[in-house]
Amino acid sequence: MSAATGRSGAERRRDEAAMVPDAEPRSYYGHPVVKPPVWKPEIPFYLFTGGLAGASAALALLAEARGDDALARRAWANAFAGVSASPVLLIADLGRPSRFFNMLRLVKVTSPMNVGSWLLAGSGLTTALAVADACTGVVPAPAGAIAKRASAALGLPLATYTAALLANTAIPAWHEARGILPFVFASSAAASAGAAALLTTPPDAAVPARRIAVGGAVAGMVLFEVMEKRLGDLGEPYGEGAAGRLKKAATALTASGAAMVAGLGGRRAGAVAGGALVLAGALCERWSVFRAGFQSASDPRHTVGPQRARVRQGARGGAARAVARTSPEDPERKTVFEPRARG
Repeated sequence: MSAATGRSGAERRRDEAAMVPDAEPRSYYGHPVVKPPVWKPEIPFYLFTGGLAGASAALALLAEARGDDALARRAWANAFAGVSASPVLLIADLGRPSRFFNMLRLVKVTSPMNVGSWLLAGSGLTTALAVADACTGVVPAPAGAIAKRASAALGLPLATYTAALLANTAIPAWHEARGILPFVFASSAAASAGAAALLTTPPDAAVPARRIAVGGAVAGMVLFEVMEKRLGDLGEPYGEGAAGRLKKAATALTASGAAMVAGLGGRRAGAVAGGALVLAGALCERWSVFRAGFQSASDPRHTVGPQRARVRQGARGGAARAVARTSPEDPERKTVFEPRARG
């Protein structure tokens, strides 16, 4: 029949598909296609403290390089507080401490949870030595300097690996944001580190912290909006329900805090109030991302719709490749179908 009509089978299937209207994406009796996350409410706080610890370590090393010892000591203390709280929160989610230590029995680079456990352990050890050296000076010079550099080097992956942890799941709102979510977390972590330093550092020594808090806050808000728009329909959970309310709260808190830090950060009261608002906004942002994953998993449209879109795109690509594979020696330009290798 294809030879009689002069049309390939792929072309006929494409035309037949165009005549059938697109069905509404749905699952069996509306049940979720993917399972919702099993993580407990401790995880959003874990995402927040990990970012705070990693970015604070980088801020502390930068302050030391500039000769700002007052800011460096307080940033090291903030980094130690964050990296100390993170294992507690993670173990609370896992249920038993042995589950955390079992992940340190091997190194598995394909597992974000395993890599994150090693990052957390390494950052905890090096940050403890760094803060001891910065605040007491009892650590020998070579060991203290090495620990500070190692803690700062582990800071960036510690602040962003949690984004890879979320994106490694099958949750559409997380997985499809894998290209930009680490940058959102990095910006929020920088804002958190600068804001935390403002709470404990005199204003005259906290100029770099103010700049980092404001810059990170602005970058985080912009990147979050970009991420939501890039996701298209899959970004709906970030603007609806509990996730949407948390996102609005995060934007309001972060924007007002950044404005207060920029305008009144030179005064103690303004720095403390603005820093607290930025910290609260960063925490709400983590909660918004967390809740968006649950909402995305519960809506079959966010799973079935993209799957059907990929199937249609693959069908169009297959038809285009079939038309391209024609024999120039054949005057009728009949399609030459090559056998597809199995396996």
